[in-house]
Amino acid sequence: MNLPNRLTLTRILMIPLFLLVASMNYHYADYIAAAVFVICAATDGLDGYIARKNRQVTLLGKFLDPLADKILISAALIALVELGRLSGWVAVVIIGREFAVTGLRTIAAAEGVIISASKLGKIKTITQIVAIVAVFIRNFPFSLINIPFGNIAMTFAVVFTIWSGMDYFLKNWRVLKRGGY
Repeated sequence: MNLPNRLTLTRILMIPLFLLVASMNYHYADYIAAAVFVICAATDGLDGYIARKNRQVTLLGKFLDPLADKILISAALIALVELGRLSGWVAVVIIGREFAVTGLRTIAAAEGVIISASKLGKIKTITQIVAIVAVFIRNFPFSLINIPFGNIAMTFAVVFTIWSGMDYFLKNWRVLKRGGY
């Protein structure tokens, strides 16, 4: 068990803590939940960087890292829907895209093709993280000047989610056609 895989497992194990804090009816719970979420999100980039730098990329890491990311983002979105701060359709679009791209990658892998993360996919992830944090902290400090930053950020996240999903499918359509799907 190398350091990158430990970081990924730590991220997965921190998700219940994040959800617990997010569900608390405590004055600073939103900020603490956002901080835990940011720490979890930060380990995503860190574990990949360490794995590549130290040549510690493993099959377990290739499986767990994207799984941890999807669980974290899905958990945050579902928590926001439950808290009444996010429309359910937004969560469904974002989570649905994740399932669709994962399915595409699975089909591609069966055909011997690896679909790596694209720049749009990375931008999508960043916009989702920023949007989730903004909604959790209720737009602070922008709320002081009456700018709905969380809504704006979530709109960008949805746009990049759809755009990157379409990009994956359009660029990899041949894999689906070749496999007879």
